[in-house]
Amino acid sequence: MNPIQPLTEMQTHAALPELVALLRDVVDAGASVGFLPPLDEQLAREYWTDVARATAKQSRILLVARNDSQIVGTVQLDLCTRQNGLHRAEVMKLLVHTAHRRQGIGTALMRALERKAMRAQRTTLVLDTRAGDPSEALYAKLGYVRAGIIPEYAQSANGARDASAFYYRLLK
Repeated sequence: MNPIQPLTEMQTHAALPELVALLRDVVDAGASVGFLPPLDEQLAREYWTDVARATAKQSRILLVARNDSQIVGTVQLDLCTRQNGLHRAEVMKLLVHTAHRRQGIGTALMRALERKAMRAQRTTLVLDTRAGDPSEALYAKLGYVRAGIIPEYAQSANGARDASAFYYRLLK
């Protein structure tokens, strides 16, 4: 695997086919990342176009992991732009292609994201995930603290409303 790399707005646009394919793979496999399966290609394309705009405004950092030249994982850091929150950011959309899971990609992406957060002077990180998902074990292993659970927070493909667990990490 190649090192984790940030993508600029232009690089994100150039990588749209790969990013769309990655998002569709994880959503169609059941990940709770804001979309329901089967994920429409146009909807996925619009999402990544919005991410590219946010990177251009420097309010979002997009990191990718590659296996050779193929994008196999991503994570984002959404930087709070409000005056009283310039020390915090939200971790968003940790995605690892189903064919590349259990290889340390998620951990590598999260560690690289934390380094970027520190460089951006963001020391309070927050995130949410579906309660009970394997991602909870990863976040706990990385030092994230569960702040609580909100029941019936996100709808699943089967129509059920699942609880979401909210986590934080204070970087030093």
